[in-house]
Amino acid sequence: MYNPYIKRVFDFFLSFFGILVLLPIIVVLVLMLIIVNRGKPFFLQNRPGKNGKLFKIIKFKTMADLKSKDDDVHSVSRITKAGAFIRKYSLDEILQLINVLKGDMSLIGPRPLLVEYLPLYNETQKKRHNVRPGITGWAQIKGRNTISWEKKFEYDVWYVENLTFLLDINILFLTIKKVIKKEGVNVDQNTIMPAWKGNN
Repeated sequence: MYNPYIKRVFDFFLSFFGILVLLPIIVVLVLMLIIVNRGKPFFLQNRPGKNGKLFKIIKFKTMADLKSKDDDVHSVSRITKAGAFIRKYSLDEILQLINVLKGDMSLIGPRPLLVEYLPLYNETQKKRHNVRPGITGWAQIKGRNTISWEKKFEYDVWYVENLTFLLDINILFLTIKKVIKKEGVNVDQNTIMPAWKGNN
C-alpha cells in the first residue's frame, strides 16, 4: 500500500481540478434539477467512511421522494426522466468530488454503501472500510451493477489488500473508458440494484 498522505494529496488536487473543469456542467444540472425536483437538486445521506465513521454523501437527486413509508425505496419507478439521463452517464457521482475534497472519500476505493449494511458484513468484508470509500473502485470497473453483492465485496477486499499508486491510476483510466462506453451498466434497470440482505 502506498503512503496514505500521497494518496490524499493526489485526491485533493485531482478533485479540486475536476470541480473547476466540471463547474459548467454542475451549474446546468443544478438548475435543471431545481425545476424537475421542485427546488431539491441534491441528495444527502449518511454513509460509512473509513473505519465505519459516518459522513454525509452528496449526489444529484435522481429519484422522486417517497410518497409513503410503505413505498419501495429501491423501486425503479421512482427514477425521474432527468434522473435516468444523469445516471446513464454517471453524472450523479460528480458532486462526490466535494466529499473527496473534504477528505470524507477518495477518488478510488470501495463504494460507500448504506449504513444499515454495517452489521451484516462478515470479518473479511469489513476490511472494505480499512480505506476511504471511493467514487469509483475495482468492483466498478469489474462489472459495476451487473455483478453480485458477494463479488463486489470480494473485489473491494482485494483492492484494500493490493492497493498501490499504479493500481489507482489504472482504475481511474479504466473508469473513464467505461463511463464513455457505458460498459457494465444495466441500463434497463436504470442502475438500481436490489438491497443487500446479508450473507447466506
